[in-house]
Amino acid sequence: MVMLRVAMVQMNPTVGDLKNNVKKVGRFIEQAKSSKAHMVVFPELCVTGYPPQDLLYESAFVKENKRILFEAMGNVSDVVVVVGFVDHEEGLLRNSAAVFKDGAHLKTIHKTLLPTYDVFDEARYFEPQRRDKIQPVEVNLDGRRVKLGVEICEDLWDEKYRVKVTDILCRNGADLIVNISASPFYVGKRFERIELLKKKSAKNHTPILYTNMVGGQDELVFDGQSIAVDCAGKVVAFGPQFEEALVYVDIDLRTKTAAEVELPNYDKEEEMFNALVLGVRDYFHKTGFEKAIVGMSGGIDSSLTACIATAALGKDNVIGVSMPSKYSSEHSKTDAQLLARNLGIFFVQFPIQDVVESYRSTLSAPLKTIREHFGVSEEDDDPVADENIQPRVRGNSLMDISNRLSRLRILVLNTGNKTELALGYCTLYGDMTGGLGVLGDVSKLEVYKLAEYINRKAKREIIPVNVFRKKPSPELKEGQFDPFNFDVVCPLVDEIIENRRGKQELMEMGYPKEIVDDVYRRIRNSEYKRWQAPPCIKITRKAFGIGWKMPIVNKYDG
Repeated sequence: MVMLRVAMVQMNPTVGDLKNNVKKVGRFIEQAKSSKAHMVVFPELCVTGYPPQDLLYESAFVKENKRILFEAMGNVSDVVVVVGFVDHEEGLLRNSAAVFKDGAHLKTIHKTLLPTYDVFDEARYFEPQRRDKIQPVEVNLDGRRVKLGVEICEDLWDEKYRVKVTDILCRNGADLIVNISASPFYVGKRFERIELLKKKSAKNHTPILYTNMVGGQDELVFDGQSIAVDCAGKVVAFGPQFEEALVYVDIDLRTKTAAEVELPNYDKEEEMFNALVLGVRDYFHKTGFEKAIVGMSGGIDSSLTACIATAALGKDNVIGVSMPSKYSSEHSKTDAQLLARNLGIFFVQFPIQDVVESYRSTLSAPLKTIREHFGVSEEDDDPVADENIQPRVRGNSLMDISNRLSRLRILVLNTGNKTELALGYCTLYGDMTGGLGVLGDVSKLEVYKLAEYINRKAKREIIPVNVFRKKPSPELKEGQFDPFNFDVVCPLVDEIIENRRGKQELMEMGYPKEIVDDVYRRIRNSEYKRWQAPPCIKITRKAFGIGWKMPIVNKYDG
């Protein structure tokens, strides 16, 4: 038996923080060596952080990432290291993996398959590896010569590509495949990864070690969950989710097998909640904000946002603010107050009705002058304008608190959900205010499920039961309730956004024509709002933001 111990590093880098990212690489190497690892494998582009985007156009940044890495690796001994960085040759950039042994640089492998879908735009920056250059690198591991097949993220996900990198590496003699990845999270992705790895390893009778990044970066969340499968497709290592870790796997190089591990139980709501918590925590940590402020209306969305913020930042770093108007129900005020007490967060409440009336009074004279000039009547005014004053006053109040108390480094969290954002059921510069959208990729139905999960996990009532029972309402006028049947609209919105269904397809699926037409129209007409929305944490296959590229001017009606 010839055992190889590999440490797969689930590392949380910060984009652009080259020195600290490489220092972290060094610390993980020393930790792995103390556990007798023969090889240490890091994620894709962990030196630069992922995705570096247009930082790659800055030549000094690209040169520095390589210099710092190679300089640091020159001091590493007694171990093979595979680490992701940006290489540059003759003016060409490549998404690359460097292989080092005892401080010596053995080889640099470039990524072959460059994704350009959803949040990915790698062909914008990188040159792909040529097919004839896809070869394993020979390394000495514990006295045995091993042909190591190194590939980078998308090189494994080759279904829609003509070049099959994994198969080519195996045909060229690879004893072991190492895939270094920065694979963004979405709900349930673990099952796709496991299925793919099992299929690829069994087909080629070769173990595959898949090392994934962890952490939040802008809208994206990386979940870790690094996986190793042996030559028979058995899962022999499985990393924790949403946390940095060294994941060890011991492979018998003669049989290419290892001991199978038991996979942890899966809970969809727990996974979603933890992804959102990590996204919020890292956004604050990496941008330098310290405290979150949440407008708490007593509704389900703001209640869930406050719970996520508290889990991410701690109760001492969350400020809850209730800003009732004359249309706010008594239960909305008391529900917000009770939630704040249950969470242990600081809470303040102040009425906004006087500000709203002052707003109307101040605008009455100029509005009259404009109407007279253009010959329009006050009776033609859109009544929604009156309603929108309230969320704009609230949004401005939150921003003023954030700006004014600058020493506290407060960031306003937006509380709107994906369904509302899709339908445009939100007010620009009002309830769309915020530096980060916590629920912008969570449908209204999933908001309720996550809220139920919070109480279930706590085994007590954190979110008051009345928040679940009352009909959703923005409370901007008397007797107002949300004008949607969310049991119908939420899955319909998801079909349009995530699965890109057209009207005819949706009607064939059983959705009524009048609802399809209304929802489709609302989504198309609200694009201008989404272009001005805060970044939202992505947890589904298709979220608004960098992976959603729709024109504002768009006459296609489905």
